[in-house]
Amino acid sequence: MGGGSVMGRGRPTSRDVARVAGVSQATVSLVLGGKWHGRVSERTAQAVRVAAGELGYRPNLAARNLRLGRTRTALLVVPALTNEYFARICTGAAQVAAEHGFAVVLYPSPEGIGPARDPFASARAAIDGVIASSMAADALAGIGGGGLPLVMLDSDPAAPGGAPTVNLAVADGIRQITRHLLALGHRRFLHLAGDVDAWTFRIRAETVAAELSRVPDAVLLHTEHSALDAPAAREATLRALARPGPRPTALLCDDDILAAGACKALRGLGLDIPGELSVSGFDDLSLATAIDPELTTVRLPAEEVGAAGMTALLALLDGAPAAGGELPVELVARASTGPAPR
Repeated sequence: MGGGSVMGRGRPTSRDVARVAGVSQATVSLVLGGKWHGRVSERTAQAVRVAAGELGYRPNLAARNLRLGRTRTALLVVPALTNEYFARICTGAAQVAAEHGFAVVLYPSPEGIGPARDPFASARAAIDGVIASSMAADALAGIGGGGLPLVMLDSDPAAPGGAPTVNLAVADGIRQITRHLLALGHRRFLHLAGDVDAWTFRIRAETVAAELSRVPDAVLLHTEHSALDAPAAREATLRALARPGPRPTALLCDDDILAAGACKALRGLGLDIPGELSVSGFDDLSLATAIDPELTTVRLPAEEVGAAGMTALLALLDGAPAAGGELPVELVARASTGPAPR
């Protein structure tokens, strides 16, 4: 295709790519800038990519960004990367960002929740937009540059402010797992709830109560709150089971980490899982199959959440409607749940 003669003259330019691909420089700019969808055919886009690859052409992103007033950088605000779920969100967001020539700066808030100090002298000068988990929403107060394009994850879509949201079908997940336990004959429930003031946990509590209220002989004996770590969940489970009254037959946990702590408490009390007490989680983290018995839980497509969040942010930056919505979740029944004891 004549690439050698171009390379012989020095660094190839977009004009060289356009000539080799048989297109205009504007088309080259659209394709290599990731904005060709709906404007250029897939065949033409592929021809541009092939020509650029053969010529060894790399666009001058610094000059392009300076013209556009863009940094091509997104900020992802999450509670903590020590939680597998948020690490997987980061993976999904970074994959979509890379496809569009963007970078992702990760910003975990201290202690998992709460405000944090602005990592930039000026956020508006350093980043183009923000993707934030509702569990780390308080951290946004510490980031300068208000008014930046914002997409919220796991956040109340009816909340004031108008930011697009990308959510999981959390209510449906809790509904599936509660009905699974009810179908196994369980009627006495203990809810081990995450002690976090966030929409995603409020909707779990509301859904548990609503589902059990539909069954005349089902009862929610108690809701015990716990910090989101296994030792705290163990102590919370022991507190709940020490309460006077009938013992629950099903322990419904807001996430897998809480469920792991609960299982440790039950084993310490000499209780059989699921013979005497069934345990369920939420998230389907790696530890769900590492504990014994393996954990019944709800699988969350975390990578898809991150990818959808980044896609929505890119749409905002292009002045297009940001498609948010709700991603489906899936019940995964394993050995930690069984028929209610007689």
